[in-house]
Amino acid sequence: MSSACSGCADRPRDQPRDQPRDQRGAVTAELALALPVLLALTAGLVWLLAVAVAQVRTVDAAREAARAVARGDDTARAVALGERVAPDGVRLSVTRSGDRVVVRARGRISGPGGLLRAIPGATLAAEAVATAEQEGGDRR
Repeated sequence: MSSACSGCADRPRDQPRDQPRDQRGAVTAELALALPVLLALTAGLVWLLAVAVAQVRTVDAAREAARAVARGDDTARAVALGERVAPDGVRLSVTRSGDRVVVRARGRISGPGGLLRAIPGATLAAEAVATAEQEGGDRR
């Protein structure tokens, strides 16, 4: 029994039987086109994750400063404490109304840059409210 097939003599050994000769390299070309898109998508997703982390840190900074002011700490000291927690560029403002303390945090994170420089930056904002504690109050 012969293992030769008709038409095998003119086909190179490294070409698969089910792929026509004119489609060799098509997978490589498709990968060359798709790979940069996948890398840009990955970079964009990493940037979105960085924005989410910065937003959480902004909320934490506002909350920390509001808690410190409500405890009776000096406002400048409380703002400094909040700014240590906050991402770079976030500013805190404190307002008081009776026994209510409101801290607003606001800042901006720049876009990812590079190939994704068309994506604008994101604004970070948070507000925390706390009730001032009574000094020497009755705690039961």
